[in-house]
Amino acid sequence: MRPAQAIHNWQADQKSDLSQADQKPQYVSAFRALSGYVRPHIWAFVGVLCCTVIAILSDLLQPFLMKIAIDDNLLAGKNDYKGLLTICAVYLGLSVSSFAFTYLQNNLLQNIGQSIVARIRKQLFGHILKQSMRYFDRMSSGSLITHVSSDTEALNQFFNQVLLSLFRDGLTLVFIIVLMFQLDTQLALYCMILLPIIFLIAIAFRSFMRATYQLARTRLSRMVAFVAENLSGMNLVQVFHQQKEQEKQFDERNGLYFKANLREIRTNVLFGRTFDILSNLSIAFVTWIGGRAVLGQDLEFGVLYAFITYIRQFFQPINTITQQWNTLQSATVAVTRIWSVFASKPDVTDSESDHELKAISPDKIKGRIDFDEISFSYEEGIPIIRNLDLHIKAGEMIGVVGTTGAGKSSLISLLCRFYDVREGSVRIDGTDVKDFPQATLHRVVGLVQQEPYLYSGSIIENVRMFDETITREEVIQACEFVGADSVIKKLPDGYDTMLSERGSGLSAGERQLISFARIIVFKPKVLILDEASANLDSQTEQLIQNALHIVSKNRTTIVIAHRLSTIMNADRIIVMSRGEIVEQGNHRQLLERGGHYRELYEHSQGHVAV
Repeated sequence: MRPAQAIHNWQADQKSDLSQADQKPQYVSAFRALSGYVRPHIWAFVGVLCCTVIAILSDLLQPFLMKIAIDDNLLAGKNDYKGLLTICAVYLGLSVSSFAFTYLQNNLLQNIGQSIVARIRKQLFGHILKQSMRYFDRMSSGSLITHVSSDTEALNQFFNQVLLSLFRDGLTLVFIIVLMFQLDTQLALYCMILLPIIFLIAIAFRSFMRATYQLARTRLSRMVAFVAENLSGMNLVQVFHQQKEQEKQFDERNGLYFKANLREIRTNVLFGRTFDILSNLSIAFVTWIGGRAVLGQDLEFGVLYAFITYIRQFFQPINTITQQWNTLQSATVAVTRIWSVFASKPDVTDSESDHELKAISPDKIKGRIDFDEISFSYEEGIPIIRNLDLHIKAGEMIGVVGTTGAGKSSLISLLCRFYDVREGSVRIDGTDVKDFPQATLHRVVGLVQQEPYLYSGSIIENVRMFDETITREEVIQACEFVGADSVIKKLPDGYDTMLSERGSGLSAGERQLISFARIIVFKPKVLILDEASANLDSQTEQLIQNALHIVSKNRTTIVIAHRLSTIMNADRIIVMSRGEIVEQGNHRQLLERGGHYRELYEHSQGHVAV
């Protein structure tokens, strides 16, 4: 898939996910599924709730203590120093208690959140690994990376920010209202007039904040997609001297994102300052009403002091909860997208019907392959392979050639069971590949592709694919066998040289040699080379040809090649066109026939054969 197309698909996925996330039933379903992960931590949540209650009460009882000190001691003229010292000691104890239980609450909730997110992230990655190739045809890699990284991080923020705010700030509001009514019912009722005003302001700002948040995220996505597209096509940018033009376009997108960020910041500041103004007006209102009551001796001064303190504290949790709206929205969208991945089922699964076949040993496989009247298409109505019938003897070496789109790689994908046929069957030693456990099938069939994939790790681990049952000596022997030993010994740490992702630092030929050694170590009964020598120089290709000649003995080998020199010595050559076999025979027979193969051969030689 081209980078631009992948980015386009990723953006489409983002828009699709957002539109899906707007549907309330999906939200409910996703969070109901999330509850299954929360259930094992129910007692930890009880601990969080207990710590939260104690921490909040420790904070909120401090103004109440000051009220007692003012009304029952200072203004009463008792001069009870012992009582004041007791109040100070209790006040200090409450401060220490608030600190300790807030610390415990945060750590408990962090531990719960991180455990749940780590479990989800692990299961999500494992679920993606189990998907069939058709799933990866539909889903772009950018979208899947977003699910595993960004979406799980948004879920992490839900536990560490939103849930914490709902626990702490929600209970704080309840306790403040209870304490206010406990101090003075009439003054508390006056303060309750503020609740509908605060609610209306929060609702008005919420929709506006949501719009600014989405605008900023959308423009950020566009800028990231533009950067990714340019990095993928940097050679074209430099060859056609498009640096200034691309810089201009990036500056335009960056400017739009800058403006959206400023708008988001202005909205947040305006919202915060509005609450500050409302808070100050409320304090002034309480001071005026309460002051008149104090002067009329209908209210104690300590009660008024406590009320003013509680009004100040009243606005902080409301402000915090409202500001968590964007985080809650992101988390809800993330949960829906994650569970949409979990909802996907692989097209290719192991058969549950025959337990005897599951116990089949790869060592007993001879390697006979039968494609029995198979038909296949990636999309309905667009056939790739039509009624193809091909039978390969055990130990036979087959070459497969044809123009691009002829169905060569699709044929191999069906044998490896990356996809299932629509009609007919693919059999190995008479057993349908659908009846093989996939782990057994992929041990029987070894595949070397045009672009070999190497992992971050040592050369030893890349050859044996982190299988500790394969010894170091076997790896070295395999590398010597394919001619990779001389190349590896030139590296700084030899076989212990650490490779970066995709084996950067090695040439295409060197990476291919390592992938050949990997196949030899696992000793498959069927060996498939899918354009495996396309990127090799003539010297490296000769090494591969020599190794292939030895490896293919007593092993069924299928070679797909553009370079006809790779398959000229094959026992049989299959020529494919538009999903059908149009010719087959050995090299000499096909040249004498003067058909498709001869045309391909003459084209590869650069002249007309006589």
